[in-house]
Amino acid sequence: MATSGLCVWLHKKIVDPLIQILRRGAEPKLLAFSAALGITLGLFPICGVTVFLCGLAIALLGSHCHAATVMLANFVATPIELSLVVPFLRFGEFISGGSHFPLTSDAFRKVLTGKASNEVLLSIAHALLGWLIASPFIMGILYLIFLPCFKILVHKFSVAPSSPNKSLLSQSEVMLKVRDA
Repeated sequence: MATSGLCVWLHKKIVDPLIQILRRGAEPKLLAFSAALGITLGLFPICGVTVFLCGLAIALLGSHCHAATVMLANFVATPIELSLVVPFLRFGEFISGGSHFPLTSDAFRKVLTGKASNEVLLSIAHALLGWLIASPFIMGILYLIFLPCFKILVHKFSVAPSSPNKSLLSQSEVMLKVRDA
């Protein structure tokens, strides 16, 4: 019962929106870039900030990214984000040569009581550094993985041509052809 509910939820929240995006006929390169961008920004190690980062990226990039794909990929990246906070923290500590932040119940208690503020801020900085260094590689690898996938998916699901050179006829052009026939 629980797995069928999960399948329905996944279909409704991820599969259906993805199929709608694909049916609109966007370029595979644009979709691959946008999905890679959304996931990369979605892995930002401060929870709750990723939506704003994606919104900012969409605003800055404009037509160079597909907004719906960026946001869908950001949504998909949320569980991955939570699982990568500690690896980003450790990577940042390694890169900077910083002290090892203890992830113990005592450290957690200090965080909750506000007694570890400098240590916590430093650990956040280390996690951000880890993400900042890893993110170009993550984005590049994801783009290389997504590009052939989106080429196949756009070809399979698109009802509109995927090239701007092969545009659909407008309604007025269709009406002219009907009148001429």
